[in-house]
Amino acid sequence: MLSMETVIRAQFFDLDPMNIVWHGNYARFLEQGRCELLDRLDYNYTQMRDSGFAFPIVEMRVKYVAPIRFRQDFVVTTTLVEYENRLRFDYLIRDLASGTVLTRARTIQVAVRIDTGELCLECPPALIEKVQAAT
Repeated sequence: MLSMETVIRAQFFDLDPMNIVWHGNYARFLEQGRCELLDRLDYNYTQMRDSGFAFPIVEMRVKYVAPIRFRQDFVVTTTLVEYENRLRFDYLIRDLASGTVLTRARTIQVAVRIDTGELCLECPPALIEKVQAAT
């Protein structure tokens, strides 16, 4: 499994009227972690597109364990769990200072040919080669 840690600080614009991070912003935090991991693989969204594939998210699960507050530093650990037939990423969000678990999440993405819109039952060979080279 391939993992990456991304440190993020909660900003004022992330908050809801209760002064905690609004639940909808967690998708953005997961995206930040996922993009860093894809950059590390050298197969980011630009390279996916250039190779003829899009990878839409078809499922996202989030378990909110504890709130994130204004200016709280936290780390998103993104782990690539599956990559042959679909991309499955697991996420663990922890407080940077204490290590306390704040959130657990999972996303699933599938390969779609850009030219035809066809769903692929296997990930493109270019992606599989990049993952195997990185592990």
